[in-house]
Amino acid sequence: MTTSAALELVRGSLYTTLWLCLPLLAIGFVASIIISLVQTLTAIQDSAFSALPRLVVFLVALIVALPWMLQRWIDYTVALLGDLSKYVR
Repeated sequence: MTTSAALELVRGSLYTTLWLCLPLLAIGFVASIIISLVQTLTAIQDSAFSALPRLVVFLVALIVALPWMLQRWIDYTVALLGDLSKYVR
């Protein structure tokens, strides 16, 4: 395996990982901003109020995005394992 092939393999895996994590991270970020604004406006500083809605939003987002994430992961794996001859040498 050449250095460029190894770098391409790492780049592809990092790119796929980014796209798999991005929807959940973005939704978690938006939910955190909204919950922080609500806490600031209402002066509620309860830790359960901040943690529980974030967890629920994250789990709902995971359930909604899971089919897309699995399909993307399967596509990457099939592409990776489909042509193993380019990685041998």
